[in-house]
Amino acid sequence: MKSFDLAVVGATGMVGRMMLKVLEERRFPVNRLLPLASERSVGKQIIFQGKTIDVRKLEPEQFRDIHFALFSAGAGVSKEFAPHAVKAGAIVIDNSSAFRMDEGVPLVVPEVNRHQAFHHKGIIANPNCSTIQMVVVLKPLHDRFKIKRVVVSTYQSVTGAGQRAVAQLEDELAKRPVREKKFPHPIAFNCLPHIDVFFDDGYTKEEMKMKLETRKIMEANISVTATTVRVPVMGGHSESVNIEFEKECSVSEVREILRTAPGVVLQDDPAQNLYPMPVTAFDKDEVFVGRIRKDDTIPYGINLWIVSDNIRKGAATNAVQIAEVLIAGS
Repeated sequence: MKSFDLAVVGATGMVGRMMLKVLEERRFPVNRLLPLASERSVGKQIIFQGKTIDVRKLEPEQFRDIHFALFSAGAGVSKEFAPHAVKAGAIVIDNSSAFRMDEGVPLVVPEVNRHQAFHHKGIIANPNCSTIQMVVVLKPLHDRFKIKRVVVSTYQSVTGAGQRAVAQLEDELAKRPVREKKFPHPIAFNCLPHIDVFFDDGYTKEEMKMKLETRKIMEANISVTATTVRVPVMGGHSESVNIEFEKECSVSEVREILRTAPGVVLQDDPAQNLYPMPVTAFDKDEVFVGRIRKDDTIPYGINLWIVSDNIRKGAATNAVQIAEVLIAGS
């Protein structure tokens, strides 16, 4: 099997470390791994496939002879360094929001629109974590019943806000002084209806991401409205999703479609207390769905509950899967 030289930008961060783990677990054919990070991480080491590898400083010349560059170091870093990687001949798979809505940059979830990965011009964007898990469930239902409108409320873990957010929750739970605040209010024993910045219309940037990204990935005329909430959970995003279809559907049909949908695990037996939860989705690559029931207030409506590990499927695993799609089709 052909192997590939691969760079991970942001290799010492939460998602970067998970990318390395996923690459190992999925046995991605890596010939040479180059972990890159900011100057403050130079001197650190990572273990990959039993080998100790030094972390190098992120610089434009590092991308020479690299086949794939997985970026997870924020939009600013991606905007500055992704063009250098492309110029050097690498294919960039970017986990930030830098290029997601750019025309000509495919926004890819392999279970949903894998074919779009081949229409890149050097950069492929990884969608927002909350968008990824939702569209994995929506796509097979849209193919059958045609989705008209989606109303989603999210319950997003602190890992989605980075290490500072995790530290704030840990400090508050331990009742010790907060080392560095990430949120404007306490997160322990609390819920914050505030993820990213607010726009003038009252929606947050995170809510607009879910709307615009879903329409780019699936279909432009699907109406999406979102409320995104940060909750005191260490890992795993949950979503309450109300779907209005154009065609008649039954709960049994929805269950049967999702039972065999790619990347989906059906957990829907409330009588046995079986439904998706962050603690059972932790460190897994699948998207879990349950609590499927009719919405009797509209002609063709379904409510359901979606949970996934936001660091794995919502970021690292999806990026690795995109690279797998490309090498399988090359």
